[in-house]
Amino acid sequence: MLPNASVRVGETVKTACYLTSNKGVVSIEPNMYGSLNNGRSDEYRLRRSAPPSILKAGFRLLWTIRGRRLLFATCACLAITSVSSLLLTMVWITQSKCQMASGQKGLPLEVETSKPKVDKWGPLSVLRGPATDSLWENLRNDTKYISTWPSAGLTNDVMTYGNMVYLATLTDRVPVLPPFVPLHIGGDAGSLSFGDVFNTTRLSQAIGIPVVEWKDVKRPGSHILDEIGCWDVWQPTQYEEQQPRGSRMTEQLKLDISYTRAPDWIKLIPGFVHDKHTTFWALASLAFPDVRDAELVPPRPSDQHRVKLPPSLHFLCFDYLYYVCAQKPFEYSLDYSPAWRYSAQHMRWIDRLDQLGDKYVRKTLGVADGTPTPLYIAIHVRHHDFAAWCGEVPVKDCFAPLSVYARRVREIQEELRSKKGLDVRDVIMTSDEVDPAWWTDVMKLGWKYPDHSKTKEEYGRWYPVLVDAVIQSGGIGFIGTDRSTMSEMAMRRCQSWHDGVTRTVKWGYIGADDH
Repeated sequence: MLPNASVRVGETVKTACYLTSNKGVVSIEPNMYGSLNNGRSDEYRLRRSAPPSILKAGFRLLWTIRGRRLLFATCACLAITSVSSLLLTMVWITQSKCQMASGQKGLPLEVETSKPKVDKWGPLSVLRGPATDSLWENLRNDTKYISTWPSAGLTNDVMTYGNMVYLATLTDRVPVLPPFVPLHIGGDAGSLSFGDVFNTTRLSQAIGIPVVEWKDVKRPGSHILDEIGCWDVWQPTQYEEQQPRGSRMTEQLKLDISYTRAPDWIKLIPGFVHDKHTTFWALASLAFPDVRDAELVPPRPSDQHRVKLPPSLHFLCFDYLYYVCAQKPFEYSLDYSPAWRYSAQHMRWIDRLDQLGDKYVRKTLGVADGTPTPLYIAIHVRHHDFAAWCGEVPVKDCFAPLSVYARRVREIQEELRSKKGLDVRDVIMTSDEVDPAWWTDVMKLGWKYPDHSKTKEEYGRWYPVLVDAVIQSGGIGFIGTDRSTMSEMAMRRCQSWHDGVTRTVKWGYIGADDH
C-alpha cells in the first residue's frame, strides 16, 4: 500500500492511496462525505486499475469500437452521396428527354437557355419566324395584327398607313404594312416596300409596338392563296358604291378575301353623301368581340374560292383606311390630328433616302464639297390633275401665279428673321408643271429646282417623287398648294421635324390667296 499507512474500517480517508495486489492496482479515493465504510462492505470507494497487459488490451478494444463507428459513418456518407448523384442523374436524363421530345436539343440547361437575342423591335419578336408561304403559318397565337390595302397614290397611301398604325395603337395590334403601288407613276414601275422609304425600327420605337411588313410575314412570290375575312368600310361610307374598295395589292399578296359590310353607324356624318369619312373609334370597336359579334351580317363570298368568312379577330383587316378621322374630315393638317401626332410624324426617311435628298439639295444650290448644307425654303406647286377642278375658270386664272408664292416666301423669310434670327435666302421649287416658260419664270425669281433628267435612269421611276418629298420636308420653311396631300404632309414634316415656318397657297380663282 502506498504510502505506508494502514486504513481501518470507519476511518475517513484524506488522501488518495493505492493498494497493490496480484489483480492489479487498487486506488482508494478521498471520500468527502464521510468514512470509508458506511456499514456495508460493498460501499467501499475503491477503484481497481487494470494491470499493464490488460490496459493494452483495453486500448485495442476501445480503438476497435471507435474504428467500427468511423467505418459505419463513412459508409453512411458514401451511401447518401451515391443516392444523391443517382437522383440528379435521373433528373438530368428526364429533362433531356423532354427537351428532345419538344424538338429541342438535349443540351444542359445553361447552354439551352443561351439563345440568340431577338431584336425587340424586329419582326421576329412578333412572328413565329422568317417569312412563310402562307400568312397563317407565321402568326403567333399570343399576338394580334392589323392591315389594310393601298389604292390611291404614294402620299395618300402614306396617310392611309398612318391611319392604320394609329388604329393599331388603339387596339393593341401589330401593324402589317403592305408595299406601295405605283398608281401615279405607272404600273410597270413595280411596288415599293414601306421599309425602302421609311425607317420601321424608328417608327416601332416611337409608337411602342413592333411594325412589320408583309414581306416579313408572307414570302414574296408565294403561290399559296390565303383565305381571310375582312371588314368592308367602303360601302357604308360611300352610298353610291356596291362593293368593297378594290386594290391590286390583294392579288400581289395572294389573298382571297371574304368581306363583311361594316355597320352604317361608322359613317362620320350619317346620310351625308358628300363626305366619305368614318372615325377611328368606330372602326376600333369592330376589333373587339362584343361589337364585332353584334354587327356580323352574312359575308360576301371571296372572289377565288367563294368562301364566306367573318372578319378575323386574329388578323384584323379593312378594305380602305384613307377616309378616317377623329373629329372632322381631312384633319391631317390640323394640329390635334392624332394620326399625325401618334403615327405619321414618326415615319422618318431611311438614311439612304435622306442622304440622297441632301445630295440633290447640295447640287441644286451649288454647295461646294466640305461646306454644310444651307437652310432653305421649299415650295411645292401642284398643277397637272388639279386643272380638272377649275371647272369653267380658265387654268391661267385658276392656279395661283408665281407672284403669290413669292409673297408667301417673303412672309416666311420675315418670320424666320423675327422669331429665329435666321436669314434664309435659298429657295427650292418642286412641281409637276411641264411648261418650260413657267420654269423660266421660276429661275427669274432667283429660285432653284432639282434636276431630275437622270433620276429615273439612275435610281428608278419612284425616285423623282421621293427625292422631291425629301427636299420638301428638309426645309426650315415650306410653302404648299391648298388641297394637295403631298403639300399637306410636307408642311407637317417641316413643322414637326424642324420647327419650321409654313404657308399654304389657295387657288381656284383670281385672288383666291389674297389676305
